[in-house]
Amino acid sequence: MQISQLLRRKGPEVATIDGTESVRTALAVLAEKGIGALVVSPDGRRIDGIVSERDVARGLHEHGAGLLGEPVSSVMTAQVHTCPPTASVHDLALTMTDKRVRHVPVVADGALVGIVSIGDVVKARLDELEEERRQLVDYIQTP
Repeated sequence: MQISQLLRRKGPEVATIDGTESVRTALAVLAEKGIGALVVSPDGRRIDGIVSERDVARGLHEHGAGLLGEPVSSVMTAQVHTCPPTASVHDLALTMTDKRVRHVPVVADGALVGIVSIGDVVKARLDELEEERRQLVDYIQTP
């Protein structure tokens, strides 16, 4: 299965935040949307970074509560692993595991077109395995 197929099912919505917004605002957006990461982008197309709950937790541990008033750019991960819509779910799962990342923005023609979480990848793989199981059962039961 390609990432483009996964995005068709999931939808293309990507939660973004400007790097000048506060970490406090980022946490509010994460909580409101029930997600684990925001793409840091000034225009919703270009990627400046990504900020996750993990980034904030590490920042709070290192800098204390004063971090909440700092800009998102101070805690974001600037080196973002991205993938094209043509990537396979299997290959992305390997990349996410190897790079220890939980969210990967999807980029086409230099623009942000979606985001995939580790949960999305796991669900897609389980769906693929279930379909394979169903086909095998059908094959075995066909006289």
